[in-house]
Amino acid sequence: MIRRCLSGLRASPKQNGQNAGRRAAVAAVLRAVGGDTEVLLIRRAERPGDPWSGHMALPGGHHDPGDANLRETAIRETLEEVGLDLRGHDYLGQLDELAATARGKLVGMTITPHVFALRGEPPELRPNYEVAELVWGSLGRMFRGEVDATKELTYGGETRQLPAYDVHGHLVWGMTHAMLRSLFARLRLRDDEHVVG
Repeated sequence: MIRRCLSGLRASPKQNGQNAGRRAAVAAVLRAVGGDTEVLLIRRAERPGDPWSGHMALPGGHHDPGDANLRETAIRETLEEVGLDLRGHDYLGQLDELAATARGKLVGMTITPHVFALRGEPPELRPNYEVAELVWGSLGRMFRGEVDATKELTYGGETRQLPAYDVHGHLVWGMTHAMLRSLFARLRLRDDEHVVG
């Protein structure tokens, strides 16, 4: 069902213009588990100077001049970070670009999510030094609101309550939360279709 819904998935022209600044790409890696679909999340390693240190994220990273395009960036970075070669799996499409932010401020970079589905049995994953933990999260539970949570964040003297998902005790918020919401919106999910279990 997800493959059918994502057929021909393209980023919105309004959001996908050639923006100035740095470019990055991430991979939303999906796998079927029983009647549900799960997405691969990483917990980023704690690193000084990294504005997203310790955050939950999708695997990915900065565009390299040697990458043919941002889809190749997502593939290369996923291989480097978790040891998964997505070239052997199904490419389902691209979501809208997102302007990267850190502590509520734009950082001059855009991130493009690309969606992939694993074929067959999930391979053994091998996270590198950039990844502290791998977590598979249920898209069905996120979509149905069963794991909705709140992330409290204080910056600029103001405390904000940000929407999040509680995935096995990890809060998924910020840009990653926005990307997953974008995926749901583009899939046009409805409970009666049982797209995500």
